[in-house]
Amino acid sequence: MIESEMTDSEKKDSNQTVQYVGFWLRFGASVIDSIILIMFTYPFLFLIYGGQYFDSAESVQGFSDVIITYAFPIIATILFWIYKSATPGKILLRAKIVDEKTGNKPTVKQSVIRYLAYYVSLIPLGLGFFWIAWDDKKQGWHDKIAGTIVILRHQ
Repeated sequence: MIESEMTDSEKKDSNQTVQYVGFWLRFGASVIDSIILIMFTYPFLFLIYGGQYFDSAESVQGFSDVIITYAFPIIATILFWIYKSATPGKILLRAKIVDEKTGNKPTVKQSVIRYLAYYVSLIPLGLGFFWIAWDDKKQGWHDKIAGTIVILRHQ
């Protein structure tokens, strides 16, 4: 078959250079990231607010809460994407985020857009995340918006 007639997935398969990461592996990476984040943030929240923090019905309990619960995870995630092309969960599962066109690390702009686009993926009952299961390149809506793909790292 002539290369120009091949689909993107056939080109990737024939070269065996790129393997897209699907829904379940990415879900597993997200669970690992969440556990790591909880292990890091909960002790600080407990030290600052005490045990009653976890029993409170309030969504925000102060400036420190906003920084630890919201700002830190956003900044850490984006920095991991920029410098490591992956969060700790993806690193452990040998996955990385790359620019869809070049295969290079995502740019700062792509990383910020990708994070903001998480909300686009999440709002309609998480459909943008489930889209990963059906898409040929295993892209969620946030990947499509940011121009990124998630692939397996080669050893």
